[in-house]
Amino acid sequence: MKNTSRLFSTALAAVFLGLSLVLTPVGHAADGGLKSLRGAEIQAPDTESADPFKNAKDSAPIERNYVQQPPLIPHKSDGYTVTKNFNKCMDCHAWNRYKETGATKVSLTHFKTRDGQELSNISPRRYFCQQCHVSQADAKPLVANQFAPAQGMR
Repeated sequence: MKNTSRLFSTALAAVFLGLSLVLTPVGHAADGGLKSLRGAEIQAPDTESADPFKNAKDSAPIERNYVQQPPLIPHKSDGYTVTKNFNKCMDCHAWNRYKETGATKVSLTHFKTRDGQELSNISPRRYFCQQCHVSQADAKPLVANQFAPAQGMR
């Protein structure tokens, strides 16, 4: 009987401990402020500060830094839809639209299979533009580096 009551007490204590953990929001200090897992105060984000991911406005094509570098996107592309059925980039960069929009036309290399066969539409392996092409941000580098363009590109 003593073992049963001890087991019952232990189980009851575990249930109460579990409930207290579930009902206490993680990261909240007793004074109502937020704390990190290591106990440091968490400041509310400064919503007035500049967006660290500011994209450059439309500009001239950006110089490449090495041979075979995919061209960089000189404009904002957040929210561009690229699915198997629709590619927002082609609204401006398609061969039948680039002159009227002033955009760079899609390279001929994007119309070939890996075996060199020419296609009438963009190759599926080149269809998802942002696999290779990235928008540029006018932001301070996050880490210092000593990158220099390749000799052939100077």
